[in-house]
Amino acid sequence: MNAAGLFTDELLARIGAVKENGNKNVPVSSLEYDSRSAGADSLYFALPGIHTDGHNFIASAIKNGARVIVHQNDIPVYDKNIFYIQVKDSRSAMSAIADKFYSSPSKRLTVIGVTGTEGKSTTVYLIFQLLKLAGKKAGFISTVQYSVDGAERWNTEHQTTPEAPLIHKRLAEMLENGCEYAVLEASSHGLSPRTNRLGDVAFNAAVMTNVTHEHLEFHGTWEQYRSDKANLFRALDVLDKNDKQKLKPFGVINADDPSASYFAACTKQKTFTYSVRGCPDADLLVSGLKSYPHGNEYDVTVCGGAAFHVKDRLPGAFNAGNTLASLLCVSNLTQIPAADLCPLVLDLKPVRGRMTAVQKGQSFEVLVDYAHTPSSFEAVFPPLRERMNKQGGRLIVLFGSAGERDTQKRSLQGKIAARYSDMIFLCDEDPRGEPPMSILEEIAAGVVSLPPNECFPKNGFKQGENLFLIPDRPSAIRAAFSAAKAGDTVLLLGKGHENSIIYSNYTMKYDEIAEAERALTEMSGSVD
Repeated sequence: MNAAGLFTDELLARIGAVKENGNKNVPVSSLEYDSRSAGADSLYFALPGIHTDGHNFIASAIKNGARVIVHQNDIPVYDKNIFYIQVKDSRSAMSAIADKFYSSPSKRLTVIGVTGTEGKSTTVYLIFQLLKLAGKKAGFISTVQYSVDGAERWNTEHQTTPEAPLIHKRLAEMLENGCEYAVLEASSHGLSPRTNRLGDVAFNAAVMTNVTHEHLEFHGTWEQYRSDKANLFRALDVLDKNDKQKLKPFGVINADDPSASYFAACTKQKTFTYSVRGCPDADLLVSGLKSYPHGNEYDVTVCGGAAFHVKDRLPGAFNAGNTLASLLCVSNLTQIPAADLCPLVLDLKPVRGRMTAVQKGQSFEVLVDYAHTPSSFEAVFPPLRERMNKQGGRLIVLFGSAGERDTQKRSLQGKIAARYSDMIFLCDEDPRGEPPMSILEEIAAGVVSLPPNECFPKNGFKQGENLFLIPDRPSAIRAAFSAAKAGDTVLLLGKGHENSIIYSNYTMKYDEIAEAERALTEMSGSVD
């Protein structure tokens, strides 16, 4: 794409340009925020960061071919062949420039945003699949995967919502491939004005799965975290689509969540609700839920009296809620009644790393899941505990907690695990710059703080007996498998689909499912 003339006076005013230096009528071939990716005629955004500052790499970007520099700090030396734009906030400006560079693709698509503490990736994927099964062309972007042309590709970044240039690039690619719909996973970070990753995306529909405790290291308070998530619903009121799109914006909300009314109040548009826990006024209401290792079965009542029966192949009772959210969303997008979409549910595939079973002939069950918050633990543990109580066997869990992220949740994770588990193995998740053992000790403090009468093993947890702190995750997995007996379930939490473990000075390639398979194969003695 050659975007000569990109920097009109209107756009410069929109991005808050405070100073210009050089000729603004230059071709721009690409938008980059990593100087190493800069090439001929690229535009480089100098972004301030936690560990590094993009302003320190301006010279490198220019050496690599950048011809436009967007920066917020003063620059001591200017190159006469470069166009410089100084703004108040480089990251905020990046969103508006990306939208303009790719010719506002979100305004030519029907865009659905999905936010929540848990269930975002799964709900995005289910909406994408339902649209395709209903005969619509759609793309999606999630933590796990993305698709711009019908083919599903793995997301290699530890970033739920990509930076604005990649968001708008993917949306433009969807348009080029004939997509009508785009489903985006909208994280609290992406919705925050501090990053402005989604600030220039025009949303037609907003979905809220739930809001619990997470990312306070970034948002500061739970109230701010919730408010940033609700920006997705506020965006429905500033929709700016072309005249070809007549769909009236709408929201979909989990009526079981205490913040349901808060989100509904954040938009003037109509909101639809769903409930798994018996909220009588919900537009879709689940009853008679039966959960099995490989799927669920339940009845759904539509507000007004009609009912239909649902069967799915999505492990975990919590997926009933994700399925209802998807049915409500797609029904309102396509005007196809939810009951008529119901037969398609059986064809929906689960997300990799979400209650994924790993079987290599071992006598115990191994499940891999991405759960990494207190609320997701509360969703995952109880049904597994109930199942183990009925069939016998122990629940052995392995998890960690991310470094340089919300520290308040660590002891809560430990307490919840102690309430439902027989054995606990603590290990690295993404320590980043924190000492790995220190993170595990904070989690362990929550484990041992639970009174013995509240622990599942009534004598409590003792390190070295049923509580183990093993930072190296592959070693911890092998220790957990060695402790497992026939009929036990080993639950590996926190990594799910991710492809690396981040340390202070390097990133280790890592695949939880592949590692579990490798460890099980080693145990069977079949490794050469």
